[in-house]
Amino acid sequence: MRKGKLRGVLTYRNTPGYAGHVTFLRSELVMPKVLSLAVVMDPIAKIKFAKDSTLAMLLAASARGWKLMYFEQSDLFLRDGIAFGHGRPLEVYNDSQKWFDLGPSRICRLGEFDCVFMRKDPPFDAEYIYSTYILERAELQGAFVANKPQGLRDMNEKVFTAWFPQCCAPTLITRSAADINAFAAEHGKIVVKPLDGMGGKSIFVTETGDKNLPVIIETLTDYGQRFAIAQRYLPEIAATGDARVLIIDGQPVPYALARIPLPTDNRGNLAAGAKGVGRELTERDRWLAAEIGPALAQKGMVFVGIDVIGGFVTEINVTSPTGIRELDQQFGLNIGVMVIEAFERRIAARGK
Repeated sequence: MRKGKLRGVLTYRNTPGYAGHVTFLRSELVMPKVLSLAVVMDPIAKIKFAKDSTLAMLLAASARGWKLMYFEQSDLFLRDGIAFGHGRPLEVYNDSQKWFDLGPSRICRLGEFDCVFMRKDPPFDAEYIYSTYILERAELQGAFVANKPQGLRDMNEKVFTAWFPQCCAPTLITRSAADINAFAAEHGKIVVKPLDGMGGKSIFVTETGDKNLPVIIETLTDYGQRFAIAQRYLPEIAATGDARVLIIDGQPVPYALARIPLPTDNRGNLAAGAKGVGRELTERDRWLAAEIGPALAQKGMVFVGIDVIGGFVTEINVTSPTGIRELDQQFGLNIGVMVIEAFERRIAARGK
């Protein structure tokens, strides 16, 4: 709340033929602007209350007085170059039985929101790309969009590790079966996965001499028609897991969520049944975050997550990183507030 002084003059008459005046000072109270947030997400009725990071951030925004508007990807549209959406006013509650209420739908100009928060989960397909075009128009029309739409298009979560080779284990991106076979022969045991997957989908651990290797390559590359990624297998995942390091506007949260695979599975993904165990960041984690975080913040990526196995980055998650609820619960944090405060600083810097 800002305070300012306003000088006024009070005129009064208390006797016939006599007029006088006194001066007075009163405080002029200017209420702070209520910020507005448009969230684009998957159906809120289907989220997992105890684990959903988007809900954690919406609860933080609501607690700080933000007005929330809810959109799904299908609600977005462009008309004559202007970004619109069929939005519904959203109230959120920290209640596992009832965590939201939605008001009636109305057409909104996305550029008029203080912040548009893109939290639609992958797959990163053509529809997702089209959505980023709409969000970029909203950005040009006045909204702060997180994460930046151009960055969402440019930074494939697996391919973008190539911009930080000093942080990564040996990695190959190719359509060629011969190249993947040669990579397996070089490293012995490898991980092969699609470029557009999430949540552990279609991740294979294989090695040279594995009779399944040819069919794995055929499946992932569609007989040489699609790119796939191969990485040297990092055995540390079995003991120390696949650690998610969250980075907010270039700075890491001081704890990581190590996702420990089931004994019967190779995948360090919560969606695949891995156990989430929080731990303090290591010096190597902090170095990796310092190499990657500021560079992404400079490109408008305010909330990202890097996946670390055995001290090497395997993915850079820019679409909808998770792990907030687990870390909040284990360490008494409020990461949602950290993210919303970063949005507030960005909005203030833009002067909107």
